[in-house]
Amino acid sequence: MNKTAKYRIEKDLIGTREIPEDALWGIHTLRAMENFPLTNRPPHRALIHAFGAVKLACVRTNRELGYLPERIAGAIAEAAQELLDDKLTDWIVVDALQGGAGTSTNMNVNEVIANRALQILGENPGWYNIIHPLEHVNLHQSTNDTYPTALRIASINLFRVLEQEIIALTETFQRKETEFADIVKIGRTELQDAVLTTLGREMGAYAEAFARDRWRIYKCEERLRVVNLGGTAIGTGITAPRDYIFKVVENLKSITGIGLARAENLVEATQNVDVFVEVSGILKACATSLFKCANDLRWLGSSALQEINLPPRQAGSSIMPDKVNPVIPEAVMQTAIQVMANDQALTMACASGNLELNAFLPLIADNLLNSLELAINAFRIFRQNCVEGITANAERCRQGVESSTALVTALVDVIGYEKAEAIAHQARTERKTIRQVVLEQKLMSAADFEESISPARVNRLGSKSVKRS
Repeated sequence: MNKTAKYRIEKDLIGTREIPEDALWGIHTLRAMENFPLTNRPPHRALIHAFGAVKLACVRTNRELGYLPERIAGAIAEAAQELLDDKLTDWIVVDALQGGAGTSTNMNVNEVIANRALQILGENPGWYNIIHPLEHVNLHQSTNDTYPTALRIASINLFRVLEQEIIALTETFQRKETEFADIVKIGRTELQDAVLTTLGREMGAYAEAFARDRWRIYKCEERLRVVNLGGTAIGTGITAPRDYIFKVVENLKSITGIGLARAENLVEATQNVDVFVEVSGILKACATSLFKCANDLRWLGSSALQEINLPPRQAGSSIMPDKVNPVIPEAVMQTAIQVMANDQALTMACASGNLELNAFLPLIADNLLNSLELAINAFRIFRQNCVEGITANAERCRQGVESSTALVTALVDVIGYEKAEAIAHQARTERKTIRQVVLEQKLMSAADFEESISPARVNRLGSKSVKRS
């Protein structure tokens, strides 16, 4: 420490330490900073803000029930509101990963709220005989009910943002579906030419996949809204009065605007965190759709296919002039991979709980909230910097249709499978188009041929009934 600076002395179970005089954190936070220099980044901002909501609900409840004097409760409530409003976030300085099931984060929050409340009363930080981090701010609480409750609130808030981004991307693909509805192209299976489709149908399929993801994401809030606040250490509510337990979640519900509910079995809700595995799995499924779609657009815009034009975002090479790479899909795909990887770490952490508590909540929170933020950013960037600017290379699509033997599948209903196979073989051998061979052999008129590969025919579900003798 800089010995020219001014310090206050704080003490805990282990001993005494010097704390910078004006710091809003205290000795518990200092020890956590020394003990856990792991990620070198604090807990996710959404978790910090959610902690502000939790602490505000707790102090309101204690004030309403007469467990805290009005003057102290008012100052704590004001400080908790500031934490909720992102005014004290920079004072939450413990590492995102830590031992103790999140106790360091809870204590950092308690100390910051206590010391800010002291300032509000005109007192100096560290005067805990007036407002104490544990005796007042953490009254009737435990890390084991406040941390998971804050995590659920933070997750719901981010899931709501993600849902809106998915809706926006879905609607963008729906517009592309309409825009490209009449562009016939080759559909491919296993990266081989297969049958005719339209570029619009491809865009519509992406829209449908993301619409399904949106519905899954929407249902996540329902899974996360049951909280264990009031259960304190292991869900029995020890040290918390019954009237407080029955009232605190209602206050939290009012503060957050979320339809929260107290768990019927607080012991079970404190022990088990499988709900985070469930919603992370849904998030992973969403990342899977995002990865597949982004990768498809890379292929469709590649030099090999050139069926769409991706908006150029930056020069693609430090050595190759005039090269533009599909950087947005690539970045989105990397983000999706990270979300999938985070899910695996979260799953292991959720499985590692023992008896009445899961000690690995910091890892669960870090992975889930970071995945949500990554997904939000990826969907937004994908839409704004890529999908909205996609244009169709209609001529290239037409050339692909004309030159591919896959076109012959559209004629099977008219000329039969074996004849179609022979035509495809002849076209490939003689290096002719399917059109040329069909017209040379007078198997169809030019008008009938055009109708068989028209957008209306390609977009029609199924085939006309053809009866053969």
